[in-house]
Amino acid sequence: MTAIAVTIAGSDSGGGAGIQADLKTFSANGVYGASILTALTAQNTLGVSAIHDVPPDFIRAQMKAVYSDLKVNATKIGMLSRVEVIEAVAEGLDAYDTGPVVLDPVMVAASGDPLLAESAVDSVMSILVPRADVITPNLHEAARMLETEVADSEAAMRAQSEQLLERGARSVLLKGGHGTSDESADLFVDGSGNATWLREERIATNNTHGTGCTLSSAIASGLALGKDLETAIRDAKDYIHAAITAADRLAIGSGHGPVHHFYDVWST
Repeated sequence: MTAIAVTIAGSDSGGGAGIQADLKTFSANGVYGASILTALTAQNTLGVSAIHDVPPDFIRAQMKAVYSDLKVNATKIGMLSRVEVIEAVAEGLDAYDTGPVVLDPVMVAASGDPLLAESAVDSVMSILVPRADVITPNLHEAARMLETEVADSEAAMRAQSEQLLERGARSVLLKGGHGTSDESADLFVDGSGNATWLREERIATNNTHGTGCTLSSAIASGLALGKDLETAIRDAKDYIHAAITAADRLAIGSGHGPVHHFYDVWST
């Protein structure tokens, strides 16, 4: 049977993040991708110039259309900009067989532009976090979710991961890519509190647009293929590291370019 994953997220007109990155990632990892749009962004490698929110009723219609027909094996959730959108998505998660859910709590674009209303942060925590099998915040997103300072050490990352578990998360992958060391270290803490560090050498490149979307979609791809969560996370970490390593092969835009989703398919 064909493995199917669904992305519930915003569109990036520049193609480097959002549903475009998600669908590329699904395809690169051997998974059929379907999509439910929550917002349209006017966006390129330089930033976000406009956001158009999709009406909640149309999000509900998309979820019904997709989940009532396709046998979905995993779901990734990305940009949800408003409380009403979050509530509509939560209704669908409860109503349909979505498979394991990966929540990437997207709050700010790589350019620094806000993608989540301040009033919606509490709704992410109270409504969506408990419904996800794993959440994948970066250091800044975790700090905003917990209303605290950005973690500046591995001990602080561990403490914040445990706080997220206490606040309802089933498991946490806290991404250390925004750190300043020579090593990019992510921390996976499962529902029992067992911690696993995933370390890679930091790659010197400006082409990192869409890394969070790509990593969470790669995890969803692994889950759709039947992998256990830790294996899916490890394989996704390997995939995003390779995609970042190959990012400079691409010449896209004049700002923060995308990672290379098809690094092992396209001719060099």
